Amino acid sequence: MTNLSAEPWFNDPAVRRVLELLNRDGGEGRIVGGAVRNSLMGLPVSDIDIATTLVPEEVVRRAKEDGVKAVPTGIDHGTVTLVVDGRGFEVTTLRHDVETDGRRAQVAFGAGWAEDAMRRDLTINALYLDADGEVIDLVDGLDDIEAKRVRFIGDANLRIAEDYLRVLRFFRFFAWYGDGRPDADGLKACAAARRHLKQLSAERIWAEMKKLLSAPDPGRALLWMRQTAILTEILPETERWGIDAIPGLIAAEKALGWTPDPLLRLASIVPRDVERLKAMASRLRMSNAEAAYLEQFAGAPAVADDLKEAALDRLLYRAGKTGIVARLKLDLASARASSGGDMAGMEKVGRVSTLLSRAERFERPSFPVSGADVLAAGIPAGPAVGDLLKRLEDEWVERNFTLDRARLLARLEELKAGG
Repeated sequence: MTNLSAEPWFNDPAVRRVLELLNRDGGEGRIVGGAVRNSLMGLPVSDIDIATTLVPEEVVRRAKEDGVKAVPTGIDHGTVTLVVDGRGFEVTTLRHDVETDGRRAQVAFGAGWAEDAMRRDLTINALYLDADGEVIDLVDGLDDIEAKRVRFIGDANLRIAEDYLRVLRFFRFFAWYGDGRPDADGLKACAAARRHLKQLSAERIWAEMKKLLSAPDPGRALLWMRQTAILTEILPETERWGIDAIPGLIAAEKALGWTPDPLLRLASIVPRDVERLKAMASRLRMSNAEAAYLEQFAGAPAVADDLKEAALDRLLYRAGKTGIVARLKLDLASARASSGGDMAGMEKVGRVSTLLSRAERFERPSFPVSGADVLAAGIPAGPAVGDLLKRLEDEWVERNFTLDRARLLARLEELKAGG
């Protein structure tokens, strides 16, 4: 038997308190899912989810009796969140599906542990840990953990038909935990179900893809998604653009210590077209910040690798830092990937690297003159105020921001006089 009772997270007082609350007077609670999987794979454990034989009302009653806060976060589906020491633990009653349409399921409580396990998606996500720290494997998940194999429980086609998001989850978990080639049955079932992805909400699709793109190296998963036409189904923007930039970007991240950025990775596989990316962000219901990032990336001007530093500063001031930094990162990744170790290639890598470092350090200076100053100089309110202000700012930028307020106000008087 595999035992995880020595794991520090398992002995956390908050975890023990929740398990003790559930495992008394005929009740049973077992940790399930990601915490067990990650612990077995030597990875950090964050969220701890628990399955229980107790119905939600009994969980709430016991929590109240023990002075533990209970939040009915998904009580219709059997989930109650218990809050201990400021941490939330999702506790879900054993259940089985009564009816499903590929997007949501109606569930019934009272299932046994084996039945509860069979309704889950992947074997590596259906391992239980009892109150003594013993791993309980009802789906041969331990073998898959050992082999780093991502596999559906039972019939892959049936598991996917229960929730078509499982197509994307299959590739997401492969990106994070898989090795070698994807499971053949799972891959075939995912390819067959790709048309059903249209039934899913845009928010669910983007949330899943963002997690996939956050994996240490999503390259192999994206390759198989492309091979099965699933990537084109959910991100048609990639159809003609491809995913060839991903390996070079991942290599640059590892070599240069960049934090993996799902948006930068997405930017590397979509066309640099402002309107298309605005439409994509809208379709996927991205946040305003995410949409703005992609728009700034697509709208950023190309930066020649021999651009002078002062000229780069002017470009950053006018076009914005976010998009230019993103483009320079992709340019650097591309230059590294194609350098081949020859002198000319390495020199280009050095030039782009220098530009990127300067762009990342850039802090946009504040233009020291305002419209109020133009009005105070006696210019009547109207278009002339904006025109003069723009001429002053253009001169200030072209002089590399060196003109101070006094000089600019003097120049304003010259312009006012027709100079």
